[in-house]
Amino acid sequence: MKVGLYFGTFNPIHIGHLVISNYMAEYTDLDQVWLVVTPQNPLKKKKSLLEDYHRLAVVKVAIEDNIKLRASDIEFNLPRPSYTTATLAYIKEKYQEHEFHLIMGEDNLRTFHKWRNYEYILDSHKIYVYPRTLTIQEEEEVREIGSVPDNELSKHPNVMVCEDAPVMKVSSSFIRQAIKDGKDVRYLLTDPVYKYIDEMNFYR
Repeated sequence: MKVGLYFGTFNPIHIGHLVISNYMAEYTDLDQVWLVVTPQNPLKKKKSLLEDYHRLAVVKVAIEDNIKLRASDIEFNLPRPSYTTATLAYIKEKYQEHEFHLIMGEDNLRTFHKWRNYEYILDSHKIYVYPRTLTIQEEEEVREIGSVPDNELSKHPNVMVCEDAPVMKVSSSFIRQAIKDGKDVRYLLTDPVYKYIDEMNFYR
C-alpha cells in the first residue's frame, strides 16, 4: 500500500488539514494518508501545545469516518525532538509491507534543505507538495529558518507539486487565539472536533 505521511502538531487539527488530507487520498496515487501527530518540531519553538494524547484524540475524532485517513502516534515513543529521517527509518522497518512518502506544504519545501538528511529523504521518498497561502507569522518563521527559491527543489523528480490542491488560509495558531479571545470558530473545525475542544475547554 502506498501511504502518504502528513506530519503536524495538529494543535488543533482544522478543516485545512482535513481538506488537504482528503485531497491527497482521493486525487493522487496514494492509497492512504496517515496524519502523524508530532510531539515537537525541531525547527519551531515549543509553544502552547496540548498534551500529545489530547492532540491525537482530536485527530482521531476528526477522521474517524474516513477509511482512507489514519491517525498515527508513531513519534510519541521516538527520541525528541522528532526528526523525519529517524521516523521514516523506524516506520519503514515496522511496516515493511507499505511504501511511504511525504506530504508537505510549499512553505516546508522552501526550508527542506534545513532538514536532517534531507538529500537522502528526497532521493528515497516522493514528496507531495500542496500550495499554501501563509499568514504573516508563518512568513516570518520561514524567513527566520532561511528559505530557498520556490522552484529549486520543486524541480526534483521525486517532488510532486499538486497545483490543483485547494488553498485555505487558516492556521492552528489563528484558531487558538480566536478561542482564547472568545470568538466563534465552529466553521473552521469539523463539528466533532469543535464539540470535543469546547467540552474540554481547550485553548481558553
